[in-house]
Amino acid sequence: MTSTETPPSSTAPAADRRRWFALAIVMTAAFMDLVDVTIVNIAIPSIQRDAGATFSQIQWITAGYALAFAAGLITGGRLGDIHGRKRLFLIGIGGFTLASALCGFAANPEMLVASRILQGAMAALMVPQVLSIVHATFPAHERGKVFGLFGAIVGLGAVSGPLLGALLTEWNLFGLEWRPIFLINLPVGVAGLILGRKFITESKAPRALKLDLVGVALVTLGLLMLLYPLTRGRELGWPLWGYASMAGSVVVFAALVAYERLKAQRDGSPLVELSLFRVKSFAAGIAVQTVFGVGLGIFFLVWTLYMQVGLGWSALRAGLTGVPFSIAVSAAAGMSVQLLVPRFGRKVLQAGALIMALGVLLYIWESDRYGASIASWQMALPLVVMGAGMGFIVAPLTDAVLSEVPREHSGSASGLINTVQQMGNALGLGLVSVVFFGTMSDRLAVAGDGPAYVNGFQHALGWVAVVMGVIFLLMFALPKRPAQHVEGAADEIGTAGTAGTPGTEKAPALVP
Repeated sequence: MTSTETPPSSTAPAADRRRWFALAIVMTAAFMDLVDVTIVNIAIPSIQRDAGATFSQIQWITAGYALAFAAGLITGGRLGDIHGRKRLFLIGIGGFTLASALCGFAANPEMLVASRILQGAMAALMVPQVLSIVHATFPAHERGKVFGLFGAIVGLGAVSGPLLGALLTEWNLFGLEWRPIFLINLPVGVAGLILGRKFITESKAPRALKLDLVGVALVTLGLLMLLYPLTRGRELGWPLWGYASMAGSVVVFAALVAYERLKAQRDGSPLVELSLFRVKSFAAGIAVQTVFGVGLGIFFLVWTLYMQVGLGWSALRAGLTGVPFSIAVSAAAGMSVQLLVPRFGRKVLQAGALIMALGVLLYIWESDRYGASIASWQMALPLVVMGAGMGFIVAPLTDAVLSEVPREHSGSASGLINTVQQMGNALGLGLVSVVFFGTMSDRLAVAGDGPAYVNGFQHALGWVAVVMGVIFLLMFALPKRPAQHVEGAADEIGTAGTAGTPGTEKAPALVP
């Protein structure tokens, strides 16, 4: 990669220390983002009780973050290319820290939702710079080791996030209830800001693409028009304007496609490179990522509410219950990339979808059999099966999707993959109103009636199983033998500035 400044020399001890310090700083920031996604889920019931948040506000506390993150990912990467990755990283981590403080001191649920949206927007500035800074700082022969460390950080974030959230919520530090899950970011963010200024070397892309703010606005508007009625529709009695808004979102997305086609002809810098969708494997992969995000968005929110509100478990018990799932995801992800995909190709991903569906069905059966008296150890088997299936999918999926993408578009493709997964996640969170709360009356939902929550959980998991079946079918359009590494993809990710959430570099992907 070419940057405006020469990376620190690997032969000079001082420069060597600086770049490893820089690596520690950006990985800490990435870890902070990963944990912040998973830590919130486990604290949702505490937020609901203490802040008096409605169920739609609870959905927006999680979906708002995902939506802002998704909408800003590609633009955040391009801003780093244009104005400097160090500068945008420092702005992002500073804004993320400020937003965390606003979340922690939120006076009401509305302020918390707004602060979470700001937090997601700041993460969209911060996260794309991480891999780009790594790429600018380390020579090619060292990046494999660096990305291996990155994968370990991702796995650690997946396991530690729910546990840390559970402990902070259970301890009720200084009587602050759930607030420490956000306030813990303050010392980490301030340290990252100070040390980042000193140790990170500035770099820019020599030929950065232009911004496409109109594209970002259209994507955000379309998603809001779709998600807001889905989230609020049940409690408002499904008004006519809600259906009109959802129908109007289709028009907005059509306008987005038309504008992006015009933008590509005008200056070659659209938000979405539409020519990529002519590659069958990429188009199918984008569909897989989107639908997979929907399934995960539904499962993780419903799972949390089922355990803590429906079954009345403590945050710590719920967090510990999820440990087998996280371990299974990490173990299966490493096995799939290193051993299985090189030998069996696409079949591994398809097996992952079927295994995850099997785990979901097993969970439905156990939930029905044991009802509200189910124990944590009885959930272990379906969670391990689900985790193994998810691990077989998340680690090799990006390589499979990118394997037939032209080298010159691999950076844009990588950014789009991460963006649509976050958008799918936001859509899944919005659908919780329909597939979960839609099965119970408002009275039962407010009262936290155990059997009603068990029934809602089973109904929602049925939809997750259907999602896995759809993913299995879509995967037939992926290449039979995905490339183990896309030539030039890492270079393009570093220079295009469109790298999204961790998981792009064959690391185990984030468990939301």
